[in-house]
Amino acid sequence: MEITKENTQKMIDEVLEGYPEKARKKRARHLIPNDPNAGSTCGLRSNIKCIPGVMTSRGCAYAGSKGVVWGPVRDVLNISHGPVGCGQYSWGNRRNLTSGKIGVNNFGMFHFTSDFQEKDIVYGGDKNLEQLLREARELFPDAKGLIIESECPIGLIGDDIEAVARKMTEELGIFVVPVRCEGFRGVSQSLGHHIANDSVRDYVLGKRELKERTPYDVAIIGDYNIAGDLWASKKLFEEMGLRVIATWTGDGSIEDMALTNQAKVILIHCYRSMNYIARHMEDKYGLPWVEYNFFGPTKIKNSIRNVASFFDDKIKEKGEALIAKYDPLMQKVIEKHRPGLEGKKVMIFVGGLRPRHVVGAYEDLGMEVIGTGYEFAHSDDYERTFPELKEGVVIFDDATQYELDEFVKKLKPDLVGSGIKEKYVYQKMGIPFRQLHSWDYSGPYHGYDGFSIFARDMDMAINSPTWGFVKAPWKK
Repeated sequence: MEITKENTQKMIDEVLEGYPEKARKKRARHLIPNDPNAGSTCGLRSNIKCIPGVMTSRGCAYAGSKGVVWGPVRDVLNISHGPVGCGQYSWGNRRNLTSGKIGVNNFGMFHFTSDFQEKDIVYGGDKNLEQLLREARELFPDAKGLIIESECPIGLIGDDIEAVARKMTEELGIFVVPVRCEGFRGVSQSLGHHIANDSVRDYVLGKRELKERTPYDVAIIGDYNIAGDLWASKKLFEEMGLRVIATWTGDGSIEDMALTNQAKVILIHCYRSMNYIARHMEDKYGLPWVEYNFFGPTKIKNSIRNVASFFDDKIKEKGEALIAKYDPLMQKVIEKHRPGLEGKKVMIFVGGLRPRHVVGAYEDLGMEVIGTGYEFAHSDDYERTFPELKEGVVIFDDATQYELDEFVKKLKPDLVGSGIKEKYVYQKMGIPFRQLHSWDYSGPYHGYDGFSIFARDMDMAINSPTWGFVKAPWKK
């Protein structure tokens, strides 16, 4: 199908015919052909409740706080306050790599729960929570903070986790942070990001002093160090002469997070999850913040220059030297993988920043993004996305599995990039797939080091001979 606004709208209309009338009207507001010049007038609806009975890939507010923002902080104990059964993120994480010694000053792989029972629902869990915090402090004396993340029952019965946090902060002498991230709050994990940001603002930020300041102090926020992404990015900023005083929250330390307000510039990668705290620091401390995109050499180059523009000529010159150093190496990567990827079409459906940030990396390899969408975006995410894509590309918000399947059948992409829930559906269809939430057990994908791995993985996925042997069960 030729990608035009008219053809894409016709395809959308055909897909919507599969719904009952009421659902059709609601879902129509979430599917549009791209207009690069639309700005905020496109009419695409986002960040509203999903339709009951229609599957969604979204997570909850608890997932946004525990699974995204607080979970990757290496020197705190994340305590899921509530029943063990509903605390999915009590025992899993997203490959957020961390440094330090496991169990001593690194607790990234540890998971704790207050294990609510029926009697706690009736009588409350405040006293048990206090005792849990004392025991945690005794067992792990080098932990710098205790994060209380409430699950749904806590909000329903009214446990006063704020009072517990105040009392235990004084008693234990470390950060004890209450996070009201009950899963029923909001329409997706996005509100969990906001709530977690606010908890950092209220209980952590500004509580420590930087021993020595320099004109080149920066903080990286919105990078969760999936498979080492943060380390690949931090390396480049340090090569151009900047000093990274804090990272949020991949391989992060709560002690460093507390002094972030003393940086000169805030560098934000995942706008969706961290723009709240960036805006707060701008309003309260006058700190400038700038987005950067470290997917693919073209976007990396633009981002290095954009970040350097906040500093003096010394940093600008080092930034240009950095680009000159890596450009030939990236060209070799492109020359190696582009022949097998030129003209291949990609469809993307993930969360956070990836539906727009990875577009440039695919284009560097000669590939074309023919459809993209977010699980839990807000309108400002889409405003940043429209200019990144060609006219007529289909954009879908909180897409259902039915919609994704139909778009794949009609657009026939050579590669789908989405999450674990979608992965095996498309692989069984014989369509190459990459898991773009946690890099399919590979990575990193950020920075110059990451691009060579990204290019290799896309080439390997699309050009594997195995796809010639795979057919959907209903086609056999």
